[in-house]
Amino acid sequence: MERFCAFLRGVNVNGTAMKMAEVCQIFSNAGLQDVSSILASGNILFSSDYKKEDLKTILEKMMSDHFSYDAFLFIKSFGEIQQIATQNPFEPSPEKHVYVFFGTDGVEQILKQEFNLHLPANDEQGCIVDKTFYWNLPKGLTLQSAFGKILGKKSLKDQLTSRNINTVEKILRKL
Repeated sequence: MERFCAFLRGVNVNGTAMKMAEVCQIFSNAGLQDVSSILASGNILFSSDYKKEDLKTILEKMMSDHFSYDAFLFIKSFGEIQQIATQNPFEPSPEKHVYVFFGTDGVEQILKQEFNLHLPANDEQGCIVDKTFYWNLPKGLTLQSAFGKILGKKSLKDQLTSRNINTVEKILRKL
């Protein structure tokens, strides 16, 4: 049995309100074990013998049916999350946020292209480490950043979600 985290996209935004206890119940109903949540942003921890691809299909369907919305989630194993956290290329800073993007294969290249196209400010950095895109910027500028504004594009909604590196580290400690 392997430990996983599902990163849900679009939780508690644009009218899609969900209680994490209810989401956890859906995961339990899918036959997953040791189900729990971290924060209210759609981070669901669980154990399963299923393959990640099968889990994604099953859980997106169950979430879509239950909450009447197009559910998109991205599943990472404990080992993958550990690697993502340890490969963070940016030094911790009380003045900056580091975001990590979870998504479909190749989405990191799309993000890097978009980042370069949108002329990031001098104090904004983005890079790929082992198929994961990391974004570093001063606190308070996430929504003002030209790159930050493209992240909500409808064309990307089924391809990615993001989390602050602090959230990733909390998840890792609980896994």
